[in-house]
Amino acid sequence: MSVPSMISIETLRTVHPSASVTAEDPGYDPEYELVQPLNLYDSPQLTRLATQAIAGRHLRLRWSDLPEPLTPQISAIPVRLCEDDYPGWLNPRDLGSLIPCALAYHPVPLDAATIQARIPAVIDYTHQAMAVENEYLWGGTLGPNFDCSGLVQRAFGSQGIWLPRDAYQQEAFSSALPHSAPSPQAMVELLVPGDLIFFGTPAKATHVALYLGQGRYIHSSGKDQGRNRIGIDSLVQLDHPVSQTYHRQFRGAGRVVESYRGNQPWVVQS
Repeated sequence: MSVPSMISIETLRTVHPSASVTAEDPGYDPEYELVQPLNLYDSPQLTRLATQAIAGRHLRLRWSDLPEPLTPQISAIPVRLCEDDYPGWLNPRDLGSLIPCALAYHPVPLDAATIQARIPAVIDYTHQAMAVENEYLWGGTLGPNFDCSGLVQRAFGSQGIWLPRDAYQQEAFSSALPHSAPSPQAMVELLVPGDLIFFGTPAKATHVALYLGQGRYIHSSGKDQGRNRIGIDSLVQLDHPVSQTYHRQFRGAGRVVESYRGNQPWVVQS
């Protein structure tokens, strides 16, 4: 848990004097670059991790999302990461991790062939992550501790391919493979290494894994129904309880054919 540090409105103005921080005139959302990794939280209380961001990423301070009525002291600052449009709350004590951007973030378009050529390195990243001591961490994106979609996002991101942050967003973003196969085992015939496999309920994807080939996939799974770490399971060989559990929750699969460029229609769900 992060302990909030209070910051005054006047200090915020000092950090970025050209940004108006008032309820009546929120001004524009200034863009910053991270000079060191930081945590973002899912509420102003800063009690639960939402995601993490590596040094070099860009974010915007969302002045217009500050709670009203505006108080003289602020305990959390609303932000949005530029590469995946993911919102969160920043502890004011982490403002020192940000510097004003010399150049604004602009996504780099990638075609399917370029992405496919980078898939071996994406897969290699997940194997390297599995090789070090790790455990499942909700919101984990930096390593060594990841959640399921954080591992997938970071693996692709290591090769300059940006995906949305959460499993259900990654499902919506990827190019869905035909789900006419009668079983997960039959679906294997359609999969190639680097495809994303989705699990969850009929209503929503809640888990994602990276397909390795021969029915096997790598993922970071939690304590309740997984390994509490990064591990390899199978859609075909169901002799392990974790493989059995996720086999029952199989939803489908998708292929990454582009890098995320923003302005997608989804909203972050709780």
